[in-house]
Amino acid sequence: MNTVNFKTWPQSAPRLVAVAAGRAAADLVIKGGTWVNVHTRECLENHDLAIADGRFAYCGPDADHCIGPDTEVIDAQGRYMIPGLCDGHMHIESGMLTPAEFTRAVIPHGTTSMFTDPHEIANVLGLAGVRLMHDEAMMQPINVFTQMPSCAPSAPGLETTGFEISADDVAEAMAWPGIIGLGEMMNFPGVVNGDPQMLAEIAATQNAGKTVGGHYASPDLGPAFHAYAAGGPADDHEGTCEADAIARTRQGMRHMMRLGSAWYDVESQITAVTEKGLDPRGFILCTDDSHSGTIVNEGHMNRVVRHAIECGCDPLIALQMATINTATHFGLERELGSIAPGRRADVILTSDLKTLLIEHVIARGQTVARMGICEVECPHLDWPRHARSTVHMGPAKSADAFKISAPDGANSVRANVIGVVENQAPTKALKADLPVTNGLVETTGDICQIALVERHCATGGVVNGFVSGFGYSGKMAIASTVAHDSHHMIVVGTDREMMAAAANRLSNVGGGISVWKDGAELALVELPIAGLMSDEPAKDVARKADQMVRAMHDCGCTLNNAYMQHSLLALVVIPEIRISDLGLVDVTKFQLTPLFES
Repeated sequence: MNTVNFKTWPQSAPRLVAVAAGRAAADLVIKGGTWVNVHTRECLENHDLAIADGRFAYCGPDADHCIGPDTEVIDAQGRYMIPGLCDGHMHIESGMLTPAEFTRAVIPHGTTSMFTDPHEIANVLGLAGVRLMHDEAMMQPINVFTQMPSCAPSAPGLETTGFEISADDVAEAMAWPGIIGLGEMMNFPGVVNGDPQMLAEIAATQNAGKTVGGHYASPDLGPAFHAYAAGGPADDHEGTCEADAIARTRQGMRHMMRLGSAWYDVESQITAVTEKGLDPRGFILCTDDSHSGTIVNEGHMNRVVRHAIECGCDPLIALQMATINTATHFGLERELGSIAPGRRADVILTSDLKTLLIEHVIARGQTVARMGICEVECPHLDWPRHARSTVHMGPAKSADAFKISAPDGANSVRANVIGVVENQAPTKALKADLPVTNGLVETTGDICQIALVERHCATGGVVNGFVSGFGYSGKMAIASTVAHDSHHMIVVGTDREMMAAAANRLSNVGGGISVWKDGAELALVELPIAGLMSDEPAKDVARKADQMVRAMHDCGCTLNNAYMQHSLLALVVIPEIRISDLGLVDVTKFQLTPLFES
């Protein structure tokens, strides 16, 4: 943890009391602002905040008695003073950035606390990778808490990961200083069926007094859902409709509504509060997955809060969902999430609660950003060589690796096809009649080929299938080593030569995303750390990501942030159908399913 001007509450309590009483001077006083009190849902005009040792000492109408000759004074007249924003569930790796560069990117947007689940790197580097993410997170000037990943693989028996996480790993990690709980319990069938390892992980977390993250990615709200709730997860972010939000909060879960780069689940669920009148204390806003382009160009948690307000939510309630509700959920209500004595002095100055222009950001009593510019260092780890050499695809691929042979004598086939759904994580299980030429199945219309290329153990394995919904045309391909959650390599294309070129390119550069059209590479995002992240500045990665989006558009794709859909095509715990290194997976039944109907 960054300790500049920051102490624990027991260490700082004597001084906080003295400053509040006027016996000692504060380090910083913010004067004359409108105090947005998320405890009482009030806007209190002409109030002052006094800060010492990185914590609030006094929050009241006049802090003149806290000012000494060395006290810094900030005039907040005409501006609101709101708590720093908290992201209750997110994956740093989805930003394509290391924790340091992700932090640098979100600070100007007012995010001062993040609850991160590094299960992406866990699938590639195991517990050692989680420790690297945890250690760099602890170095940052804002609050970056780590949830120990629960499911690597996410669905045992349906995919092969680079490493596996065990119940012993979870128990070990619970003693690390920055571990706040257990990451999303994605293996919901395991919990429902009483899998001993899943229940042991949950027990280890609860025995440590920490929070269990949920992930119930099923529309079934019958006995299976109730069994999952009984299994211990304390929250869930996989809902997509109002009924999901209501069901989870009625079962005592906190319901997380996400707005990521491609997940637009707030509008369809916030009506549980705005129209049905449910208690908003049960709801939390989060991002889940936001890539660097979204963060740099549109924002982070400020973007989510603005969106909730645009969807009809009272601004003060939306702020509660992004501050105190989150802190309370993780047992940190006395530590952060509000402007109140003793809490970490995380505060934003803004002139408008609805547009939420982030003018000045203070974290732990220190100015960290002004008018969109980060003003603090975000320290980096020295990432080891083994973390930068993780793409082991085996021999270079040729177009032959992506041929799909038809059953003997067939002139056409009826295939199971993955159907992409814009702005949502679930897919549709589609069926299509495809032509056969010289014994090989060909694509037609909107249907492309998809391939899962093994990249952890150099087995040379390639599993082929079909996907619909991207709108690609011409001769093109896009390959990515970001392939939630097993993080093999996903290649989607209309031309086998292009698919081979894209796969080989990523093998050569050590991971990332590569887009090809008509024999030439249109875009490349290098992600050398675990094939998932870059330690370049966010603006540089965002520029490359923006070029990737333009290249996908040039290939015919018009979906919003379609790369996020691409990267989740192998996520075998979200219905209805996915692809893994073992074959096509029917996620409604949690079993492998044939590519062709007999």
